[in-house]
Amino acid sequence: MRHPDAPAPGELLGAHYEQCFGCGGDQPHGLHLEARAGEGVTVTAEFTVRAAHQGAPGLAHGGVLASALDETLGSLNWLLRTIAVTGRLETDFVRPVPVDTVLYLEAEVTAVAGRKIYSTATGRIGAPDGPVAVRADALFIEVKVDHFIDNGRPQEIRAAMDDPDQVRRTRAFEVNP
Repeated sequence: MRHPDAPAPGELLGAHYEQCFGCGGDQPHGLHLEARAGEGVTVTAEFTVRAAHQGAPGLAHGGVLASALDETLGSLNWLLRTIAVTGRLETDFVRPVPVDTVLYLEAEVTAVAGRKIYSTATGRIGAPDGPVAVRADALFIEVKVDHFIDNGRPQEIRAAMDDPDQVRRTRAFEVNP
C-alpha cells in the first residue's frame, strides 16, 4: 500500500542523489529521468534518448533502456517510503528506440512480501499511449541505509551525507524500522 506520507499524485519525485546516472542532474551523460508519483503505488517517468545513449547507430543502447526501467521501478520506493535495491530485473526489448525520442515509462508495485517488493514497468515511444518499446519485471529488496555506508566509497558517502538535501531525503525514509 502507498505510504500515507508518500508524495501526492502528480508530484515530481526529484533525484535521490545528484550523481545518480538515472536521475541525477550532475551526470552530463546520465538519463536525467524525471519521475512523478501516480495514483496508488504507480509512477510515470520520461527521458529523452540522446546521442550519448546510443548503441547501434541512431538507436538507444539496450543497457541504457534497462537503466531507465530500473530507475523508474526504483522510484516506486518513494511511494512506499522505503529504501530498496534492485535484486532482479527481467527486461523485454520489444522494438528499437531511436535517438532523440522521448521514452514514456509507467511502473507499478504488484506485490510486497516482507522485504521483497515486486513491480512491473513499460516504456513507450513518443507518447504515453505510443508503441511499447521495452517492458520489465523487477524484484527490489528493502535495505537499511547502512547498506550504502558499508558498501559505498567513503569519500562519496561523506559528501552525500554532508549535502543537506541528501540528508533530508534519507531521513524521509527513516519512518520504517
